[in-house]
Amino acid sequence: MADLYAWPALATIAALAVYLASFVLAGRMRGKHRVVAPSTDGPEEFKRAQRIQANTLEQIVPFLASLWLFAINVSPLWAAALGAVWIAGRVFYMVSYFRDPAKRGPGFVLAAAAWIALLAGALIGVICRLAVLS
Repeated sequence: MADLYAWPALATIAALAVYLASFVLAGRMRGKHRVVAPSTDGPEEFKRAQRIQANTLEQIVPFLASLWLFAINVSPLWAAALGAVWIAGRVFYMVSYFRDPAKRGPGFVLAAAAWIALLAGALIGVICRLAVLS
């Protein structure tokens, strides 16, 4: 039988690849528009890429913690499935935000819903495990 934790590990790698893509996009826009570090101001296209990268970094930390707490305390397969939803939401967010910031909402909401489900599920899983111990 395969190790089921390989699935959330794969979701983790995919999430990090999404972050890497946002990092590369921000770097490319910095070069394209000649925005010299440490400046964070520049043309609109650069600012959108910068916000995509920063927001993805802000979101990935609580997502990864929730993903693994859910995997350990509830189900590694369901953690990976919800992780895939988060990844899809973040990709949709990135593409939408870069094209038109006003249209970033649905991707953000999809990713946020997956993260909240992971966090809530992890909390319930931990409470249930503690209840069994007492």
